[in-house]
Amino acid sequence: MPRFMGFVKMEEGNAPAPEALYKAMGDYVGELAAAGHFLDGGGLFGSEDAVNFVVDKGEVTRVDGPYAEAKEVVGGWALTRYDTLDEAIAAQREFAQLHATYWPECKIVATLRQVSEGD
Repeated sequence: MPRFMGFVKMEEGNAPAPEALYKAMGDYVGELAAAGHFLDGGGLFGSEDAVNFVVDKGEVTRVDGPYAEAKEVVGGWALTRYDTLDEAIAAQREFAQLHATYWPECKIVATLRQVSEGD
């Protein structure tokens, strides 16, 4: 069964999400987990403590946050499993709709990508 990674990108420094969204997300994730679709996931702290390693021309450089130039950051992620891509897409749309319903003033991008299982 294919695995999928969902990401939520949003502007850095947004106000906290409303409690109603957290409750709706908890219920939704609970349903996905009970059906065997949700494998793992969670929200991420802001980029102020982020650490990046930049590889450029064979050199590795560590760059610590915060990043003034960052407009959008990954705010959360989920690893899921579905029988088909269409099922995964439908679930990611439901996830995005929860944000539209319970946090309409936010602007997010909910991205879905299939996890490579091969070499």
